[in-house]
Amino acid sequence: MKQLFILLSALLLTGSSCHSQAHYNKSNSPENIKIIILGNVQDAGSPQIGCHKECCMDLWKHPREDRKVTSLGVIDGELQKNYIFDASPDFPRQLELLMEHSAVQKKTVPDGIFITHAHIGHYTGLMFLGKEGMNSKAVPVYTMPRLKKFFENNGPWSQLVRLDNTVPYEMQNEVPIQVNSHLEVTPIQVPHRDEYSETVGFIIKGPHKKALFIPDIDKWNKWKYSIADFIKKVDYAFLDGTFYDPAEMGYRNIEDIPHPFVVESMDLFKNLSPEYKKKIFFIHFNHSNKILNPDSKQSKEVMEKGFNIARLGDEFEL
Repeated sequence: MKQLFILLSALLLTGSSCHSQAHYNKSNSPENIKIIILGNVQDAGSPQIGCHKECCMDLWKHPREDRKVTSLGVIDGELQKNYIFDASPDFPRQLELLMEHSAVQKKTVPDGIFITHAHIGHYTGLMFLGKEGMNSKAVPVYTMPRLKKFFENNGPWSQLVRLDNTVPYEMQNEVPIQVNSHLEVTPIQVPHRDEYSETVGFIIKGPHKKALFIPDIDKWNKWKYSIADFIKKVDYAFLDGTFYDPAEMGYRNIEDIPHPFVVESMDLFKNLSPEYKKKIFFIHFNHSNKILNPDSKQSKEVMEKGFNIARLGDEFEL
């Protein structure tokens, strides 16, 4: 509890406000510092390989441009900097989308990439920075200690480091990183399947507002902190919404791939006030999750209960 008090106290230093409308209104002003949703799908995408069920069958012949694997972009128009949180398999298209929304002209590489953990949807996009692709020069990649060692000691990621395509920077749990004069990022470790690395969420703090990004966690009650307390201290909370309810699991055992069901999270947050509920944006949807369809009964239920759903291209002021 002492750790939580210290961390939340730090969050309060710049204040936090509630919003009846969390979406950011687009503007051409160079001072805009904002988050943009670059994707909201689970690691393996939509349609998912090998799936010929109703959720994917039509998508093989008619792909949807809004089905991109979960990633956030941060644009600092004043300092002309761009950042990406999680490098997904859709990284090339997402980087292009980030640059299209940016005030920076003719820029082709991000100024930093933050990685939550070593599952395929969150870091494998880094491969496009290599000599077979962009052949980038010294792109900063922020990782936790185990993941840094993984990148440095295992190919093909070690080749990116050796050829100076990327430069890994080690983060420490709950230690803020002052990325530039406008942006501060704090990694917060969460319980998840940590085969190759730790798993973190991020607090992303801009000049005016703060966001919490936790695309993967086993269950909220396995975390040492109260997620409700964090929601109250930020302006936006982008939270794990992988599966809608147990019926969606089919033949798979939730113990093998634990995530909080959206219905569980909504029940956990049901006593929050409307202004706090409006801060919550579910993200990271499995290909089977009907929330991916904005017109679905499940999407409408989430909205009717006062919560939100992160969609490709949504923008939020920082």
